[in-house]
Amino acid sequence: MMPNSAATTCRLRVLIADDHAIVCEGLKQIISSDPAFIVIADVNTAAQAMQVVRTGGIDILLLDISLPDRNGIDLLKQLKQETPSLKVLICSLHHEDAYATRSLRAGAAGYLSKQCAASTLLNALHEVAKGRKYVSAELAQALAAHIGSDIDDEPHQRLSDREYQTLLKIATGMTVTEIAAQLTLSVKTISMYRTRLLQKMRMRNNAELTHYAIRHQLLPELTE
Repeated sequence: MMPNSAATTCRLRVLIADDHAIVCEGLKQIISSDPAFIVIADVNTAAQAMQVVRTGGIDILLLDISLPDRNGIDLLKQLKQETPSLKVLICSLHHEDAYATRSLRAGAAGYLSKQCAASTLLNALHEVAKGRKYVSAELAQALAAHIGSDIDDEPHQRLSDREYQTLLKIATGMTVTEIAAQLTLSVKTISMYRTRLLQKMRMRNNAELTHYAIRHQLLPELTE
């Protein structure tokens, strides 16, 4: 149920898109503890998030990368095309090396881990609310290290978003057929992405891809 307008006049309206009920409840409690924000709604699919955003009245979207019906980066790109003023803060279990840079390039206002402290989440929301970008100190240092150098020097950074998504799913043990079904794409298309990423990363098989993803901490520490 939507809260009355008088109660939300001075509070920034937050939408949470996360398919983990316990995580979502925890996020709501943390955000609701700050009088600057109010959680208008929480959804568990990309389609639902898109529907709520299109109705208007959302200031900040707290978005998970791994939603059951669509990748968060894909959703982010569409949202920024349709609603450029929407502030999107990515909150994920994936290590920052995996998706942070891609999220920022796609238009995210910030990126933080689900394992961060409550104070970090609130600080990130306040930074985003002010129109600033939020990244952790570790990520800021990593980004600064790329200044004046080739930001794409790591093989996985040279992959397209779809190729990268395929890499991570292969590294979790999924077959081409399983990936195709989950992403609602053809087996032929996923096979093409696999071939391309193997070529770009100069690797021969799935085992090498998996080893690379683990070594570079690209997989989430917990299963999403």
